[in-house]
Amino acid sequence: MSSLAQRLAGPAILVAAALAALLLGLVYGGGAQPQLLLDPGPVVRWGLPIITLAVNLTAAGMVGSLVLALFALRAGERSFDSALDAASISAALFTVASALNTFFTFINVLPSTPSAGAEFGEQLGRFLVTTDAGRAWSLTVLAGAALTVLAFAVRGWTSTLIVAILAVASLIPMATQGHSGDEAGHNVAVSALVLHIVGAAVWLGGLILLVVLRPQLHAAELGTVLARYSTLALAAFIVVALSGVARAIVGVVEPRYLLSPYGALLGVKVVALLVMGALGARYRSGLIARIGSADTTGRDAATRRFWGLVTLEIVFMGIASGAAVALSRTPPPVDTRLPDVKTPAEILTGTPLPPELTITQWFTQWDVDILWAFAVGFGLFFYLAGVWRLHRRGDRWPIYRTLLWVLGMLSLLWVTSGPINAYQDYLFSVHMMGHMLLTMAIPMMLVFGAPVSLASRAIAKRADGTRGGREWILWAVHTPFARVVTHPLFAAAMFIGSLWAFYYTDLFRWTLYDHIGHEWMVAHFLISGYLFVQSLVGIDPVPLRYPYAFRLLTLIGVMAMHAFFGIAIMMSTGLFVAEWFGSMGRTWGEAPLVDQYTGGGVAWSIGEIPTLILAITVAVQWSRSDERTQRRTDRHADRTGDAELQAYNAQLAEMAARDARVSR
Repeated sequence: MSSLAQRLAGPAILVAAALAALLLGLVYGGGAQPQLLLDPGPVVRWGLPIITLAVNLTAAGMVGSLVLALFALRAGERSFDSALDAASISAALFTVASALNTFFTFINVLPSTPSAGAEFGEQLGRFLVTTDAGRAWSLTVLAGAALTVLAFAVRGWTSTLIVAILAVASLIPMATQGHSGDEAGHNVAVSALVLHIVGAAVWLGGLILLVVLRPQLHAAELGTVLARYSTLALAAFIVVALSGVARAIVGVVEPRYLLSPYGALLGVKVVALLVMGALGARYRSGLIARIGSADTTGRDAATRRFWGLVTLEIVFMGIASGAAVALSRTPPPVDTRLPDVKTPAEILTGTPLPPELTITQWFTQWDVDILWAFAVGFGLFFYLAGVWRLHRRGDRWPIYRTLLWVLGMLSLLWVTSGPINAYQDYLFSVHMMGHMLLTMAIPMMLVFGAPVSLASRAIAKRADGTRGGREWILWAVHTPFARVVTHPLFAAAMFIGSLWAFYYTDLFRWTLYDHIGHEWMVAHFLISGYLFVQSLVGIDPVPLRYPYAFRLLTLIGVMAMHAFFGIAIMMSTGLFVAEWFGSMGRTWGEAPLVDQYTGGGVAWSIGEIPTLILAITVAVQWSRSDERTQRRTDRHADRTGDAELQAYNAQLAEMAARDARVSR
């Protein structure tokens, strides 16, 4: 088989399997049946799912190629350039497919006959500008066009990383359209769908890139790249599986509905996922190591068997991809929409008002944010794996750092998925409590865990010029961007400035109405708090730390601004986002304005306690630094004194010898 045929075989098999699964799924699930009202016609009913499949597959090729290039290949080599070319081609196809999807979505939402007339153009323009779906797909098309050019133009490490981040971000708008905003569980479904799409893109796109790069890689190099892809695929498998479960729970709700067409298509996805997981486990267990071995006979046999398994995996990936699109066009067996008569809380948040917040609810009420649940899970796993690796090779890692990291991660889970997340949309005071914990208490525990220092010691260093986890982490620490954001003055200004800007601008309103805004809020305040604490008491490497006296002055200023901020909220006579907190229809708890006053007290008290702990920590570190400096000075003085004494004794010995010679 020629080199070109080898490259095209994998994508061709994938498309054929996906298209077959999609068409069968549409027939079985009824996703392409005529609508009772405003039917757009068979071209749209069948064409829209096919184009959606094309969007998903090309998005996977774009994202997976970039991620695998960054993690497994070396910049400047032919394979790296080929991966970027594959990403650029995928982005171009992604752009065209997204544009067609936008047009077909418009025809599906507002059935009308396409024409060159001004009226049709005006309707299309209003759809693109005034509707959520139109804006989301317009952004997707523009992002795809930009990524096509960027992936073709860049070839360096940093530029490729930026393009990869933009590629992942380009999937978010279309993911938000995969679940209707008027359904219960909207936030869970959106987060799960974003994770599902990104995980599947890394997994599927990386595998297709391996097939494309196969003719360019030598046997030993192929084994190394396969091992690194296998690590990415394992993480992606976990993300896809768990996010798929979360998304299915929203759609199906009860096990008995699994016998419906929706449940059957879901079962096809589950079976395909399990088969792909089993295939991945099979070649991870020994085939990859044999491919990179020196035994030519065994290596060739293992290589043939491996690519046979890869072909089978591509088939099941196509089946899963086609079934996923068919599933998205199949109505769930239960009505997950909210009742027609909605309470004020349901209108604003999409979920019913929770029960009264009592002591019991602080321990029993949960509202899981799957995005941060994944972050906590991976954060705990990789940290504990690093500690275990150090322990196995005989190195020590302070137990108190491990405990603080675990406590910080569990606290993050409690804030983002526990009672605070369940009540922060209804009570300003609870929202403020979560904010203070995210920006002060949790970052302090995470900084004391010293994750960068642990990673630099636990992750193996690569010697082939590629970049793994260790290399990317250390690179990030020493970039010019890191020098700016970790500068003590910048970190302090961001810490205090964002606090005021958030509550006294429309940023606060955005995070309440938009789930993406909420996720941004959590990430921003967690990171800004981490950078501020790191600049004061962290041991992880940063370009600059000020002397201890300046750190204490910084903390005093922060404490004063925190107190002033809390007092300003307590003295406020108007309600923040009044149409939200004042319209929940709560019959329990304090009045909204009284609750806001309590929130100001929370900002003052909870914000000051971690700051005081930081001040004590800085003072203790200052004292210990002085003691270490004094011990070094004393040792130097002792060494200097010993040298002077030895020189004096040598002079005495020389004088005695000279006197003896004179007397003789």
